[in-house]
Amino acid sequence: MSTVALIDDHESVRLGLEAACARDGQTVVFTGSTVGSYLVWRSSTGAPPADVVVLDLTLGDGTTVTENVVSLVADGASVVIHSVADRPAAVREALAAGAAGVVSKSSALDDVLDAIRTVAQGEALNNVEWASAVDGDRAFADAQLSSREREVLRLYATGLPLKAVAERLGVAYSTAKENITRIRVKYVEVGRPAPTKVDLLRRAMEDGIVTADGAPSAR
Repeated sequence: MSTVALIDDHESVRLGLEAACARDGQTVVFTGSTVGSYLVWRSSTGAPPADVVVLDLTLGDGTTVTENVVSLVADGASVVIHSVADRPAAVREALAAGAAGVVSKSSALDDVLDAIRTVAQGEALNNVEWASAVDGDRAFADAQLSSREREVLRLYATGLPLKAVAERLGVAYSTAKENITRIRVKYVEVGRPAPTKVDLLRRAMEDGIVTADGAPSAR
C-alpha cells in the first residue's frame, strides 16, 4: 500500500485521518503541523518521500500554500490539498503550484481515502467542482517538453493509466510518475497549470500533441 504524510495544524484532523488511513491499510509515515517539520524528518531519518502528502490549505506557521506545495512536489511527493470549500483563490494557487487535486474537509473520510489511493496510483483527481478556480485565459506559452515527456503526456492524457504508460514505454512506474510531475511543473512555470488529467489532455491538444478527438497528432 502507499505511504502517507499528514500535515495539518489541527491535531484532531490529523488523528482522524491517521485512524482512517490505518483502517484502509495505508501506512502513515509522518504527521505534523508544518511542511518544514516534515522535511526535517525526511532529512534526519533518510526516509523516502511519502507517496502522498495530505496538506491543509492554510497552516499556522506563516507559510503560503504555494511555498508548501512547491517544496513538497520538489521533494518527490504527490500532494492532495485538504481544504474548506470557501477558499477558491488559495485552491487556485495550490493547483497552479502542482498539487494533484483537492478534497473538501466536508467530504466523507471514504472520499479522502479514495483521493489518497487515486493520487498514489499516479492519477490526478477529477476535481470538476474546482475547475473554475483554475480555469481562465492562458497564453499558450511553450512548456518546452522533452520528446519523452511529450510521449508520456500523449499516452497518459488520452486515457492510459500511468502503470500502462510505463509498461508501454518500457520504463519504471516511478520514472513515468516523475515525468508527469515534471510535465505539470513545466506547465505551471509558463502559466498553464494542468492539475487534472482532463487539463493535461487540454494542454496536449493546445500543443498539438494529440488532436481534438484524443488521437495522436502527426506533429
